[in-house]
Order: sequence, then structure tokens, then C-alpha cells
Amino acid sequence: MKLLEVKNLKTYFDTSKGQLKAVDDVSFDLDYGEALGLVGESGCGKTTSALSICRLLPKEGKVYGGEILLEGSDLAKLSDDEIRRHRWKDISVIFQGAMNALNPVMNIGDQIAEAVMLHDGLSKADALKRAGDLLELVEISRGRVANYPHEFSGGMKQRVMIAMALACNPKVVIGDEPTTALDVMVQAQILNLLEKLRKELNMGLILITHDLSILGETCDKIAVMYAGKIVESGTVADIFENAKHPYTKKLIGCFPNVEKEKRIPDGIKGAPANMLHPPAGCPFHPRCEMAAEQCRVEIPQQKKAGTSHQVACHLAEV
Repeated sequence: MKLLEVKNLKTYFDTSKGQLKAVDDVSFDLDYGEALGLVGESGCGKTTSALSICRLLPKEGKVYGGEILLEGSDLAKLSDDEIRRHRWKDISVIFQGAMNALNPVMNIGDQIAEAVMLHDGLSKADALKRAGDLLELVEISRGRVANYPHEFSGGMKQRVMIAMALACNPKVVIGDEPTTALDVMVQAQILNLLEKLRKELNMGLILITHDLSILGETCDKIAVMYAGKIVESGTVADIFENAKHPYTKKLIGCFPNVEKEKRIPDGIKGAPANMLHPPAGCPFHPRCEMAAEQCRVEIPQQKKAGTSHQVACHLAEV
């Protein structure tokens, strides 16, 4: 049994202009100690997929279908009170932008201890000791537990967020673009820390980003999302060395290759699909240079391109 299995997930938002299908029939899985990267442009459904797992959607959003199986238990069917018992304890989130995620009027130790006291029933003294242990785990001195967020650098705040996410020994940690606001050197340190902790603690990691280059060194497998669907998935080698979907190829082409001649990276023409009024057929066809008539009228289904490699494209050679 897999640690986490997401099957045919459908998450829609009810808006004043109609229903927006932010995540439409998405499936993926995650094993113990494994790292999965969700990648794609802004608005493709990465964060909504992750927030659906831990049921942290805004009030307009709702899981309309599918299963979210954590060790066989369907989180999609739990009540609000029941899902609260799983947050922090079984699934936790490292939110984007630690600058805004931490409470500026509480010291770091109290913020970490709060979750431990709530879910593990520890006393305040024991919870603060646990907070110190967690800070050391993310390479911050335990003597900083009494410091406030403004006394930390951006990279240290992100480490504190990681410590908070690990406070109750979760089985799955979701990193929602955890390095976006950081400079390149600090970004590398945070990613290396996440990889180290994942292997040491045998936890599943879902890393959300729009930057494919981050995933090559961090993840075991990648799912490429576009317009609320997974258009290609596979191991890191499958995606980087044998990409099949035109969108995946375009994403890879957006980043310079240091081993090849210098050039301005290619972009992707056009804009992402309007999910209130998505195009008929393959949602990528208006931007795809390979698009044929079939692409304009028929939504492509997933097909095998290898042992662990799948692609949803009519024209992909498999």
C-alpha cells in the first residue's frame, strides 16, 4: 500500500462567473521516503491539488470527486473535525513566503510548541524542549527559541517554517514553493535540507514549483500540470531525458543549458488556458505548434510511454 494515493481528484471553485475546474481528474501517488514534484505555470492547479489533500481550500473551493487515500483512509470523506486531527500530525504544509506565514507577535518557540501541545498533548515545558530540538534539526541554535520572527533572516525564517511542519512527525510534508522568496544560495541550502530530512525521517515530500530545474536535484518523480490536469508524469530521468508532451518540452526549453552554447531561453507563446472557459479538446492546443484537428476537438487520455512514464497527448510517440 502506498503512503498517499490521489485518484481522479476533482476540485472546483464556484465563482460569480461560473464554475472553475481548478483540478480536473488528477491522479498521483507517493511512497514512504519518496519525493514528488508538481510543476507547471501559475494557475495550472499545483497548489489547489496540494490544499485539497489537507482540505485547506478557501470557502469557494470544494472537492467534487475522487479519493485522497492516506495509508488507505480516504481524507476526502472526513468531516472538518476529523480532518483537523490529520493536519500537522499526518500531513503538514511549508507555506510559500515565510515572511508572512509567521506570527510577528509570538516568539518562534511558542509558535512551534503550539502545534505540539495541541496534537501530542505535551506540557508547555516539554513542547518548548521539542521546539529547541526541531530548530537544531533545521540547523538553527536551540538558544533562538525565544527570538521573534523579525530577528531572523529570510532563509532562517524558512527553516523555522520547516521546523514547524515537522513538529508532529508527519508522514507527508507539502512544500508550496518554499524557496521562491530566497536568493539562489539560500534556496540551495533549503532544498538540500529538505532532501536530507526526507531521507532521515522517511517521510513523503510533495514539492510544488514552477521551476523544473529545482526538481532535478530534489525529487524522485515529477508530475507536469497544465490547465488542472497532469499532462505528463514519470521519473526525473523520464521527464528530463525523454519528455513526450509539447508543454513539458517547452518548460524544459525555458531554462538555459550550461553545457550548450549560450542563447536566450525559449518562451512559451500565448497565455495559460482560462479555466472558466477552457478550450475544447486538449487545453494546450492553442499554444501548441504541433496541434492537429484531433487536438482541437478531443481531450487526450493518459497513455504509457514507459514503465513509470505516462503522457496525455494525441501526437506523442510512445
